[in-house]
Parts: sequence; C-alpha cells; structure tokens
Amino acid sequence: MSAGTGVLTRVRLPRPTGAAWVFVRRLAVIPVVLFALASLVFVAIRLLPGSPATSLAAGGGNTSSAQFDANEERVTKALGLDQPLLTQYGHFLGDLVHLRLGTSFYGSNSVLGLLGDALPATVELTLAAMTVAVVLGVVTGVVAALRRGSWIDTSTRAVATVSFSLPWFALGVLAIVVFGVWLRWLPVLGRLPSTLDYRPTTGFVLFDAILQDRPELVWPWFQHLILPAVTLALSMAGFITRIVRASVLEVLGDDFVRTARMKGLGEGAVVRRHVLRNAWLPIVTVLGLQFGSLLGGSVVTETVFSYPGVGRLLVQGVLQRDYPVVQGAALAIALLFTLVNHAVDLLYTVLDPRLRKG
Repeated sequence: MSAGTGVLTRVRLPRPTGAAWVFVRRLAVIPVVLFALASLVFVAIRLLPGSPATSLAAGGGNTSSAQFDANEERVTKALGLDQPLLTQYGHFLGDLVHLRLGTSFYGSNSVLGLLGDALPATVELTLAAMTVAVVLGVVTGVVAALRRGSWIDTSTRAVATVSFSLPWFALGVLAIVVFGVWLRWLPVLGRLPSTLDYRPTTGFVLFDAILQDRPELVWPWFQHLILPAVTLALSMAGFITRIVRASVLEVLGDDFVRTARMKGLGEGAVVRRHVLRNAWLPIVTVLGLQFGSLLGGSVVTETVFSYPGVGRLLVQGVLQRDYPVVQGAALAIALLFTLVNHAVDLLYTVLDPRLRKG
C-alpha cells in the first residue's frame, strides 16, 4: 500500500527458477505417486484368488475339516482380514503415513527389516547391469554411427535387435545352461557361496569387505553378480545401441560438426567435443526410462538366479499372499524408480539450460 494515497498495490514476487527449484518442485510429486501406487497394490493383491489365512490355517500338518475351518477363522481375525476392505485400507494408510510397513504374515519378520536385507542386493545388481549396458550400448552405438552402411553397422544393429527382443527369463535360463551347466565357469545361484560366513554391516558386499577387512568376499561376490547383471544388461544395451546410433547420426549431420572438421579437428576430437556432448540429452532420457525396466527385469532375473533382492522378495510375497511384504517391496521399487527419474530430470536441466525456464 502506497503512503498518502491509500491505494493498495500488488507486489509481484519473482518466480523462483533454476535447477534446484525444478528439482524441489518435481520432488513434491513423489508422495502423490507413492500414494497412488500403494493404493493400487493394496487393491490388486487382495483381488488375487486365495488367502494367506488358508495356508497359515493348515499349519503344514493334517487337520480335520472342522479344525481347519476354526484355524482359518482365527487366523483371519488375527490378521485383521475379517474387517471391511475400507477399514483395512484406512489402517494401511495410517501405518504408511507413520512409515510402518507392518510384519510378514509368515514368521512375523519386520517388512522394513526384510527390505533392509534385500534392497542392497537389488541396488548392486541394478547398478552393475546399468554400467554394463551403458558401456556396451554407447560404444557400439557410436561405432555403428561412425561406420554407417558398413558391415559393422549392419551386424551391430542385428545383434542389438536380437538382444533387445529376447525376454529376461530366456536370457537367464540360457546363461545358466551355457555358463553354469555346460562350461561351469560361473556360479548361477545366490549372491555369495553358502560356505562363506557373511554378516552384513551396510548390506553392500563390496563396502562390507572393505569395512570388515575381508577381501575374500570380493571375488565370490563378483562371480555371482556377473550372470544376473549381464542378463539384465543385454536387453537394455541393445536398445541403447539403437538410440545412441540414431542420436549420433542426427548430430553428425549438423553444420557445427562440418565446421569443426573444416577447422582441422581430428575425428576423435569432433566426436568427443561436439557430437557426444550434443547427443547426450536423448541418451539420458533413455537411461532414465530404462532404469525402470531394469527394476522390473530384476524381479524376473532375481527369481531365475535365486538372487536375494527385492524382486525375489516381491515374487515370494505374491505367491504366499503375504500382503505386507508385497506392499513394502512394491513401494521400495517404486521409490527407487521415482527418485532416479527425478535425478534424470535434474540432469536434463544441467545438460540443457533451456529446460530451467518455467
């Protein structure tokens, strides 16, 4: 309000801009996404045929029909499954707000504890697969683009198409048969040999080997990681190869690349300084999206290789109708996927300053 005139004037505050603000604004969407997914999983797992009370009531032994019915009724009431679905949903949301994921129906283990044991294995597997896929995909994509029309380009695209088309379970079974059964080069089950006494400190084997001064853990862990990681990576690498090739070919036709060559720059310098720098944005987009595919593929891959991660925990929970475990594992995978995608959004603003506006 201006003095002496009594006229109220509106002061327009400047709108915050920059990469940090974009990240914070998009970070606020995460609770909404998790709430929607939690609600969807809550309903979906209860629509599946069968009930956890049925298997729990049997108790693994021979019981009469009347005793089984009494046990099932008692277990259903103890688990709260006799309450109306809306009441169960309200309890679930209340626990979720207070970060309580409940306990497993089988063994009464804390879901947070189960996730704490399984999540590091999934993160290790996903990061290893991502590293292999990026290295293979970027190198083969760039080479195919630079040798466009040659036999190298043709064979690279053919291999990329085949690897991208094969499902994870088929690649996993093939890897087990070839490298585990026929050649016996690599172990095919688990994360570490059963003969090793491993007690986690952080849950990440490589870090624990350093913290606990146990170098004997590293090589067996790496051997067990190779087949699951490569199985996950091959499908993603084929897709990255095709995207990188297309992106590099598009940039190679721009005027500034021709200008750089006319100035006498070598082909290697042109590719490093100009081509790759301008081709990264669509590549990063693909990497962010494919990370979600890796998390989805980890569910299949961990089951095939008996790898003790969140994906295997999720499958076991679905088979046993262990509602708290399924809900917790699904939320953990969704949180990882959402955080990575928001990190990719932030990286967009670093690579392309035009995206910082608005």
